[in-house]
Amino acid sequence: MSRRPSRRAGLLAAGALVIAASGTLSGCGSDDSSSSSSAGPELKVTGAYMPAPNTDTMAAGFFTVTDSGGADTLTSVTSDLSDEVTMHATEDGTMQEKESFAVPAEGTLDFASGGNHLMFAKLTHKPEQGEKVSVELHFAKSGTVKISMPVKSATYNPKTGH
Repeated sequence: MSRRPSRRAGLLAAGALVIAASGTLSGCGSDDSSSSSSAGPELKVTGAYMPAPNTDTMAAGFFTVTDSGGADTLTSVTSDLSDEVTMHATEDGTMQEKESFAVPAEGTLDFASGGNHLMFAKLTHKPEQGEKVSVELHFAKSGTVKISMPVKSATYNPKTGH
């Protein structure tokens, strides 16, 4: 009989060690997540514009995301102007649709003419120069960032402002 309680005591002690170790590990996990949240992404969107489209079915959009914190990912874009807003990269002269774009920590993600860009298909109406289009950028960590994208002339150049 004296063996059984000592075996039970040993099992209880082993179980207590497992529970204590898992509590310690989860405590470490909590500390890590709170330090990452303080180093999370800090996004700012600038330079947004849409060239006035030539057709009433498609339009493009451009902007810059500046991140002064940790990395993030642009996962999708939505707008009242279109149910079909897609993200594209232009590499070696070829346009390719992308599911997401990385936003580097302490870096920028550019959507500019000839490079990364948004495509708005099946427009609800043809936006005119001077109009502002509401756009929502959806990020993996930062959530939704709402921007107003002014419609500029079809030949607008952000470097010259014309």
